[in-house]
Amino acid sequence: MAAKSGRAAGPIRSSIVARLNIRLFFRLLGIYFFLDLLLLLLACGGLLVWCETQAGQVAAQVEAVGLPNSEEKVWSQTAGLTLTDGAAPDQGFALPSFITRRLDPPDAPRYFEPGTPDLVQALFSRHQQPACYTIELERDGTPYTLTLDLTLPVRLFLFAARVVLIWQLISLVLHLFQNAGTIRRTLRPIQELAAAASQLGTAMSPEELQALAGRLDKINASHLDWRIPVTGTQKELRTLAQAINAMLDRINAAYCSQSRFVSDASHELRTPIAVIQGYASLLDRWGKDDPATRQEAIDAIRQEADAMKALVEQLLFLARGDNDSVRFEPQLCDLAELAAEVLRETKMLDHTHRFSGHWLCAVPVVADEGLIKQALRILVDNAVKYTPEGGQISLSVQGQDHLARLTVADEGQGIDAESLPHIFERFYRTDESRARQTGGTGLGLSIAKWIADRHGGWFEVVSWPEVGTRFTLVLPLEPLTGAASPPTA
Repeated sequence: MAAKSGRAAGPIRSSIVARLNIRLFFRLLGIYFFLDLLLLLLACGGLLVWCETQAGQVAAQVEAVGLPNSEEKVWSQTAGLTLTDGAAPDQGFALPSFITRRLDPPDAPRYFEPGTPDLVQALFSRHQQPACYTIELERDGTPYTLTLDLTLPVRLFLFAARVVLIWQLISLVLHLFQNAGTIRRTLRPIQELAAAASQLGTAMSPEELQALAGRLDKINASHLDWRIPVTGTQKELRTLAQAINAMLDRINAAYCSQSRFVSDASHELRTPIAVIQGYASLLDRWGKDDPATRQEAIDAIRQEADAMKALVEQLLFLARGDNDSVRFEPQLCDLAELAAEVLRETKMLDHTHRFSGHWLCAVPVVADEGLIKQALRILVDNAVKYTPEGGQISLSVQGQDHLARLTVADEGQGIDAESLPHIFERFYRTDESRARQTGGTGLGLSIAKWIADRHGGWFEVVSWPEVGTRFTLVLPLEPLTGAASPPTA
């Protein structure tokens, strides 16, 4: 199993880590590209503003004192300024009109000579041709040309660009390896959860349940209540872990229920088996020649065998219900008619209690008639067992708000508040001291609840100790057209 889980985790690690690493690499590359583009635009804009400021100052000075003489031109060239008579030569890149319209003067031709035509050569070559900014101006209708030397600012910009590009290249390479490790550490809990989930799919039998739990992180056969921990910062992993832990809760509950079920069933079967063995020994010793002893033993063995038969049938029904193998044949039927049939059968068998039925019309439901009768008989049988002789037991059926309600109320001993939440648990009995007297096994209400759940219904229980108990089976209501008159009890 360990080798299988390792092979399963390998493709997950290789595919997800590589895919995420590539996506992060290109995302970082895109961020760097747009950042470099923004810096380039800012540098060009700043350089344009500086050139226009210098040109404005020079134009104002020329307008005031005129063009410089030959000596002054030599000094201006030393300062990076060149003034020549005539129109500007058509060389370099002309600025677009949407930029020149916003400059002063807007109709003056402007040219930018970058110095080196190849950007790669400009970035990585030590020898660049001089860069300049040329603008054509006029004074008293006479054109003259102003040329600004931009070699130093452009070289500073290219040096800064080299530093930024080299740093970005190193950063991309480092992140390419660091991201892989970070992604692996981040996905390690997912791989562990995936390995645990894959192990869950390979062991589904009850016998392998404890071994299955032992394969999970920090969970072994003796600690089924341990769960997979996930750090609080990993919200997505916490959701996945909660789903796994919820599944483990259900496994733990099912395992505990199964263990309790087996233990209770063994306990219930042990008593009648001990009684049968005792009476068999009695027959072997004294019953052969004593008719009274022999008849007593036969009656007791028959009674215990009938009890064991009923218990085994209930156990088989619950087992088939857990495996979803109970035949379920829903059809449109009248709940009031089913209640009337069960009431008539009970009156014929029990003459020590008072029975009554209450329903005004047909109450149609889509249900399995046999299962509904079985659930109703369980409720009536419990009412008979726990109601003193002469007590009142009533059945009522009504349909309201798209729900059908079948109620069995008695005047029995009632159920205390502490026991009420557990009455549908298997082998649970509210009065252990009277269990043998009433002959109950504690499985009837479990079967009735399974039947209700199978029909999409539920039970509503109200009980008062020493007053009585009222069980109500609630089912979806279906319209019944052309129904006959309601039966009478």
